[in-house]
Amino acid sequence: MFNKILVVCVGNICRSPTAERLLKAYHPSLTVESAGLGALVGKGADDAAVSVAAAHNISLEGHRARQISGRMCRDYDLILAMEKRHITRLCDMAPEMRGKVMLFGHWDDEREIPDPYRKSRDAFEAVYSLLDQSARQWAQALKAQQG
Repeated sequence: MFNKILVVCVGNICRSPTAERLLKAYHPSLTVESAGLGALVGKGADDAAVSVAAAHNISLEGHRARQISGRMCRDYDLILAMEKRHITRLCDMAPEMRGKVMLFGHWDDEREIPDPYRKSRDAFEAVYSLLDQSARQWAQALKAQQG
């Protein structure tokens, strides 16, 4: 059973906090948290990410960026990364994680979700749309797995 999920990107201020909150919204019984491979530790979510999420009734309030560690990875049943290179870095950090690290866009043809950081609002909207679609697909798959 995948009850404790970690969502990972680079800075932990755009994609992973948004994905975390979306997945929680679609499957409230899960424990979902996020972290970054090069986290801007202690920073809140990016203003553009906050604004786009809020426009879709998702709050990123209270988010604080965290740096991922091998020890942190061991605490989760499933780790969802935004890009294939993130999976490689996670598995290099903690090789025993290989079997539980997947793409957030897994159910969408193994789609990688690009980083909108320092890009236009349109880029953030496009990424939000991809995150929303993938969060819905993960929630559906995880609910099916629970029976």
